[in-house]
Amino acid sequence: MRSRLIPFSLCFATALAACSTPVKPATPQATNNTVPMRVPAPSPAQGTTVAAPVVIPAVEAPIPVLAADRRAVFVAETAKAYGLDPKEIEAGLAQAIYKQSIINAITRPAEGKPWKDYRPIFLTEARIRGGRKFLAEHREELMKVQADTGVPAEMIVAIIGVETQYGGNTGSYRVLDALYTLGFFYPKREEFFRSELGHFFALTKQERLDIGALKGSYAGAMGWGQFMPSSYRNYAKDGDGDGRRDLFNSPRDIFASIANYFIGYGWRKGEPVAVPAKADPGAAPWVPENYEAKYALDEIAARGYRPVDNAAPALPATLLNYEGPTGPEYWIGYQNFYVITRYNRSPMYALAVYQLSREIAADPVASP
Repeated sequence: MRSRLIPFSLCFATALAACSTPVKPATPQATNNTVPMRVPAPSPAQGTTVAAPVVIPAVEAPIPVLAADRRAVFVAETAKAYGLDPKEIEAGLAQAIYKQSIINAITRPAEGKPWKDYRPIFLTEARIRGGRKFLAEHREELMKVQADTGVPAEMIVAIIGVETQYGGNTGSYRVLDALYTLGFFYPKREEFFRSELGHFFALTKQERLDIGALKGSYAGAMGWGQFMPSSYRNYAKDGDGDGRRDLFNSPRDIFASIANYFIGYGWRKGEPVAVPAKADPGAAPWVPENYEAKYALDEIAARGYRPVDNAAPALPATLLNYEGPTGPEYWIGYQNFYVITRYNRSPMYALAVYQLSREIAADPVASP
């Protein structure tokens, strides 16, 4: 989950694969756009011996090594922050393996696509049918969580559907390897992932989990709802009353935890998520600085954008801009939309989850 969150998805979401050996480096590309002319070699004379071509073995990229001083600082800071034995942290780090495949995966997330290409990944007939079936199978537990928290059952199901195909694909990377690789060898966000690695050590101790056995996404998210370690520690709930918070195997824990995450970020029971919007002719482009719902509809209308339905709730909102299949696509996003972006920061993820939830609820399947 993405404090997350990295959506996986999802992630948004998300084919996952790990390999135990470093990825071979790609062949360097030419520095200009000129394609060299290939001249065919002359045919050998009749009866002459042709030497076999020389095969030069590919050279694998060296595996990065964590510097001793950085390792020592991490161990000391993590031990102090969470009251852990430094020897246990050292033992955990000794099991961690750098994975080039994780670096490769995080550089090409689905969120890099425009909305017109992103939406079809998650709004498929198979995923919609799967969501309706999942809701029917777990209706009693989901409706209890909905009654307790105000988070709709179909919204919880949509999160699980986008994140892990309803629990069917929770990830194949060792969480330890993912957080180690990104926390020490991914400069763009290594501070965040190193913090999550610290939380992971604390979590496995707290919940009595095997640090080397847990698997998840390439970003280190875990379970059906893909919680990052800090989110697991802060928002996971014991929904079935067995004294544990199990986001891998207990549906009741999973449902209660996703709803609790939403509540923690300000979900408002009964309020809308988003409504379609339109631009007035000649409206100047406007992209708000973030997704906080802090503008009155009249203020948004003064900028040339308004809900398609004049009866849309007059609540604080913001304007959402997307690249649709036929051109610009606009939505009005409310507080509950903002809450979904706290699960995964992508506005495309949030809209995909919302639209999937609507499809799931539109044609419910009877409970078995």
